[in-house]
Amino acid sequence: MSHHMLSNGPGCRRLVVAMLVSLVVAAAPVTHAADDREQRDLVDQSRMTLSNFLADPNMTWFRDHITDAKGLFIVPQFLKAALFYGGAGGSGVFMARDENTGAWSEPAFFTMGAASFGFQFGAQMSEVVLLVLTQRGVDSLLLGNFKLGADGSVAVGPVGAGVSGATTPNLSADLLSFVRAKGLFAGVSLEGAALISRDEWSRAYYGKAVTPTDIVIRRVVTNPHSDRLREEIVHATKQK
Repeated sequence: MSHHMLSNGPGCRRLVVAMLVSLVVAAAPVTHAADDREQRDLVDQSRMTLSNFLADPNMTWFRDHITDAKGLFIVPQFLKAALFYGGAGGSGVFMARDENTGAWSEPAFFTMGAASFGFQFGAQMSEVVLLVLTQRGVDSLLLGNFKLGADGSVAVGPVGAGVSGATTPNLSADLLSFVRAKGLFAGVSLEGAALISRDEWSRAYYGKAVTPTDIVIRRVVTNPHSDRLREEIVHATKQK
């Protein structure tokens, strides 16, 4: 199948995204509630990814504006899919800030899949962090089946050693995307990517069936294992 055929029309792109996300989910081993090792690993990797982004000199704008985020979506390993030209997918966590208390929620588990993704410099894997800037963005993610660009607008976040807090991207967007590949940053659009809730992973991590809204808004479950990730976020959002 040619690249032209894969890119021919929104219906075809939606089909490819759906197939890609299905492959990412199907490829993951079945996880039982008594075994949350994969989920714990993902949370730990998400903390390391956020720490790497915060420490990188190219992420000045990100550090300056993470305080404005209503939520964070972190994908530590966004992998290029061999079966689709330009396709990619990976598991991630979504967390949001309480508007009243400022406290960050426990992580809800998601899969992200994209039918077309501009991997830079031949990289097969990237790290992705989305800053959720609006309540619309938070609410759309909580539905558990979210498509960037259709259900919420996404813009490329500014990166580079010369980028300062004075640089203003499209702040009217619901989300800003930041992508790191092989230690290098590049402006990569994630428009069209699908974010789908992995409720079975949340069940394994928390020991009961919960939705993203239960975790992020109602906050009916906790897991002490996520404390270090939330502490990393709190530390970052307090810096100026």
